[in-house]
Amino acid sequence: MTAPLPRHELGFLTVGGPTVVIDVAGLRLVSDPTFDAPTDYGALRKTRGPAVTTAALADTDVVLVSHADHADNLDVAGRAFALAAPRLLTNPGSARLLGGPAEGLAPWEAVRVSDAATITAVPARHGPADGETDAAGYVNCEVTGFVIQAPGTTIYVSGDNTSLALVAQVKERFGKIDHAVLHAGRATVPAKFAGRPLSLSAERASAAAQLLAAGHVVVAHQTGWEHFVDGPGATHKAFHDAGIADCLDSTPEGEWSVVG
Repeated sequence: MTAPLPRHELGFLTVGGPTVVIDVAGLRLVSDPTFDAPTDYGALRKTRGPAVTTAALADTDVVLVSHADHADNLDVAGRAFALAAPRLLTNPGSARLLGGPAEGLAPWEAVRVSDAATITAVPARHGPADGETDAAGYVNCEVTGFVIQAPGTTIYVSGDNTSLALVAQVKERFGKIDHAVLHAGRATVPAKFAGRPLSLSAERASAAAQLLAAGHVVVAHQTGWEHFVDGPGATHKAFHDAGIADCLDSTPEGEWSVVG
């Protein structure tokens, strides 16, 4: 039987796709869990499995789901993992899709998840600013990001957000952002918005990092799926070209980046 991974006071581990494990303030959080083996879902195709198994994360306290509408952010195994977690936070529409224990948070709504930590849902836009909206008024679908606040630490998790204006709102609302988990990859689906990006490109991830002035940036959502255009190489180049490569976390998937 696989034992849970050792915990850290503050650590980040990328699993592949959008999935990141965050240990902070005695808690273990997993964002946008995707644990399927390589799979063709029709519109999307997963090309690589996770670097860490669900069994190794069985002690997870909180799962964060930016949206439940797309397999590249919540696949079949990831959905089962999320629904089995002690606490599952997402946006209101995704909470209705998931049912069960899912808690839907509106933008800027905050909940305490322990005596030491608070999580706030923050706005996100899953496509171009002028993109056609769905029946509920969302570009592509309803998506949320999250800000995790614990003593001495503020962490921003972007979700599938393309909007630098919304990143600026997060910065204005929370001030100092110590760590940022950005979904990049320049996700592109030809049938949507004429193939324009559905997530941050490498260059826009670099711009978001500069807006946030975060000293430590983890870029996820750039490997393991066929529709991710900008991989780690493009990300590193964009951060290097902007002169901020020192804030980019290049720890390989499946290995801990322990901070402090």
